[in-house]
Amino acid sequence: MRILIVEDEAEITRFLTLELQHEGYQTASCSDGRSGLERALSGEFDLVLLDVMLPELNGIEVLRRLRKLSAVPVILVTARDAVMEKVNGLDMGANDYITKPFHIEELLARIRVALRCGEPGTQTSGDDYLSLGDLSLSSASRQVTRAGEIIEMTKTQYDLLEYLLRNRDIVLTRDQILSHVWGYEYAGNSNVVDVYVRYVRNRIHDTEESKIIETVRGIGYVIRDKTRKE
Repeated sequence: MRILIVEDEAEITRFLTLELQHEGYQTASCSDGRSGLERALSGEFDLVLLDVMLPELNGIEVLRRLRKLSAVPVILVTARDAVMEKVNGLDMGANDYITKPFHIEELLARIRVALRCGEPGTQTSGDDYLSLGDLSLSSASRQVTRAGEIIEMTKTQYDLLEYLLRNRDIVLTRDQILSHVWGYEYAGNSNVVDVYVRYVRNRIHDTEESKIIETVRGIGYVIRDKTRKE
């Protein structure tokens, strides 16, 4: 797998290059938005790590232009408090984002998730198809099925399930879920997440015998791919 690092801070680029190569990835890097866009459009890379604050073209503009011609997975690297950058990036088609400073283990997990989204049987570019065991989800039709049975869900229930499924093997905090599903302007209690997780579990027949959504005590929730070999 080849990863393009578009980052203007040399020390961060060196750190990411060493860590990613240690994990077996091939890497290349660019330090400005224009050259990053050109390399990303080359078709040479399986994933792009894209910093938002870049010279010449900022990361959001790079992403906007890239998405006109390419579906390569993109993970945005943003400042901790840059909420609008995250929202705009996701709206423009980013697959995920991570905030500085970050732990390399979290970034590696997010890279694995983004790369798996391009594997056969997990998702296709035409239908944006996700699956885990006998549970399937189509973003194009917003339809959920389990064991061939169509499951009716509200918009919020669907958005919650999709977010968890896209981030499989990553423990998501209640605040992360709240921000993504309900929106960063939501001012209600985070207990709403627990309530809707129960709704989703009931809808998809998530029982102790066939557990899909796991509770991580004191943190949040995760969907784990138990069939994946490490």
